[in-house]
Amino acid sequence: MAKTRAGAGSTGSTATTEKKQGRLRQMAAVYRMSKNHDPRLGLVLLGVFALAAVVAFAVFYLLVPGGWVFDVITAIMVGVLAALVVFGRRAQRAQYRQIEGQPGASAAVLSQLRKGWKVDPAIAFNKNQDLVHRVVGPPGIVLVGEGNAARVRSLLAAERRRHERVVAETPVHEVVSGDGPGEVPIPKLTRHVTKLGREIRPSEMTDVLARLRALDARRSNIPVPKGPVPTSMKGARQNMRGR
Repeated sequence: MAKTRAGAGSTGSTATTEKKQGRLRQMAAVYRMSKNHDPRLGLVLLGVFALAAVVAFAVFYLLVPGGWVFDVITAIMVGVLAALVVFGRRAQRAQYRQIEGQPGASAAVLSQLRKGWKVDPAIAFNKNQDLVHRVVGPPGIVLVGEGNAARVRSLLAAERRRHERVVAETPVHEVVSGDGPGEVPIPKLTRHVTKLGREIRPSEMTDVLARLRALDARRSNIPVPKGPVPTSMKGARQNMRGR
């Protein structure tokens, strides 16, 4: 029995070690990818670590009694935490830059929306790979277009009419992602969508989604445009979090 317990403990320890090693490999991969788009990343993280550690050491040394060993350990922990926070933010920016300009970039960013939101990528498109994605959430229905502004607005108008015929009582918002006038840049897209207000309750979403499924079922079965369509950043988010 003792051997069995020892074996189980050893297996658990091995699994934990492998999990930690996997997280380190993931973080290393994210760091390499981010450094390609942010060459100063290493220097920035080193500077943030040093500054945070020095400030933390000074504060704890002056205000919290306990000896310099405790102060040094605490300062190192604070420095590591500050560096990780900055690393996560800069890695996210690097990932945005990596997908900008690719078909489906808006859908990839919108996939970060949490529970209570439904994202349907590429519900409408044309031969030029202008796309319209749909988000359903507290603001109602949000149609997000990406591509040439003039062509996208035409696509959005057509989709708005289709949706209003099916869910006339539900607000329909139009958003164009991009860097031009009146457009929302990719890094600000999710925040913009979540700030559109609260127009429908969660209990109403079930009926709205059912009507939208019926609308989508009547669409012609046209293949999605060719080319890379990064419709999800889930893997990238997990890598940044070390999962």
